[in-house]
Amino acid sequence: MNGNERGDSHMQENMQLLRVSADGRRLTTADGQPFFWLGDTAWELFHKLLREEAEHYLRQRESLGFNVVQAVALAELDGLEEGNAYGRTPLLMNDAGAYDPSLPDTSGYSYWDHMDYIIEQAAELGIYVALLPTWGDKFNVKHGKGPVIFTPSNARQYGKWLGARYRDCPNIIWVLGGDRPMEEYEHFAIIRGMAEGLKEGDGGAHLMSFHPAGARSSSLNVHREAWLDFNMIQSGHGEREITNYARVQADYRLMPAKPTLDGEPCYEDIPIGFDPRNGYFDASDVRRAAYYAVFSGALGHTYGHHSVWSMTREGGGAEFLYGWQEALHRPGAAQMQHLRALMEAYSECGMAPDDSVLASNLEGANRMVAMKGERCALVYSPNGVEITVSADIFCGERMAAAWYDPRTGIYREAGDYAEEGTANFRPPTSGRGQDWVLAMNFCE
Repeated sequence: MNGNERGDSHMQENMQLLRVSADGRRLTTADGQPFFWLGDTAWELFHKLLREEAEHYLRQRESLGFNVVQAVALAELDGLEEGNAYGRTPLLMNDAGAYDPSLPDTSGYSYWDHMDYIIEQAAELGIYVALLPTWGDKFNVKHGKGPVIFTPSNARQYGKWLGARYRDCPNIIWVLGGDRPMEEYEHFAIIRGMAEGLKEGDGGAHLMSFHPAGARSSSLNVHREAWLDFNMIQSGHGEREITNYARVQADYRLMPAKPTLDGEPCYEDIPIGFDPRNGYFDASDVRRAAYYAVFSGALGHTYGHHSVWSMTREGGGAEFLYGWQEALHRPGAAQMQHLRALMEAYSECGMAPDDSVLASNLEGANRMVAMKGERCALVYSPNGVEITVSADIFCGERMAAAWYDPRTGIYREAGDYAEEGTANFRPPTSGRGQDWVLAMNFCE
């Protein structure tokens, strides 16, 4: 394997390239099958883990239904100077003594060979890698370590090299940005140069998005960029009352239509607002963020755990409660598979966000979100508060209703209805952590 191309792989047998659906709302496989993105944030995957650790991580996530992992080539946590698990760093220095993205170090079992191995293992498990070429502090340092190493010219060179290396890997999705805003002309030029380089290198084979700074969407700056195939939101970790539905809905209304998702919502077990005095987001919070986003029109959803993205070895402190291997088993992660199962069960119904299903709604912590398709509808109640369904949804037909438990994936019958007026549905339980989905199917 040389520095520009990967060796032969069996990945092509197992995976298909992803595409944007014809209506600009969803992703599909190359043969047109719906693809529901269930992602996990593993930003330090390439930088921190040994081969066998990476295999363990990927197998465990695959067992829970995750089909995307989000990881970074030039990592956030001192990714230029601190070697990976084998002591290898990604870049050589130039004559000026600076790390140079146009000089990847490909000697021996290189940093890039290790990435290749992990990406191939992911493909064998049917997992796509949403690959960030760099964390954003390498073009706009802000509160990170950096250093800034990118210019528009070397960003394009680096993108071309990286694109060529993974040209034939069907399980790659490019994600530019990396938690930093574009604030100067130079930043925009760097990102555009990198995107153009990636497309030149891989022949435009792979989808491309942008991971923005917290409480933003990529649509703020690059929605109309030709290279952007779908938007990504970072609703982030500072919002105690989760309102990511509003950001998804705003993206959904934009033209031209492009799919969107919350690629970094609140992580499970992260301090709220990054301050342990505020307590921690829990499984209830991450479920709420997930159902809020998807029922508002997102193409899928990304889960995250504070100790897993960082691949933290030791837990027990106020910042990181768990080591990464223990954190893999936190309840919020396992519960994400039930969202995927629900949405795949309704994938042929033409589901779209539609809060008019509700005759009335509440604000704040009890706000509900709804979707409607051909002869079916779904409503999410975050605290198990009674749902009042609009008269318009009945149309004089009989309706079979069921409660879907986001914690277990189990349905409970809620009865048959044949009303022309509104109907009230009281969930089986209520209170914090007692969220429910009302699933309604209309019969002839």
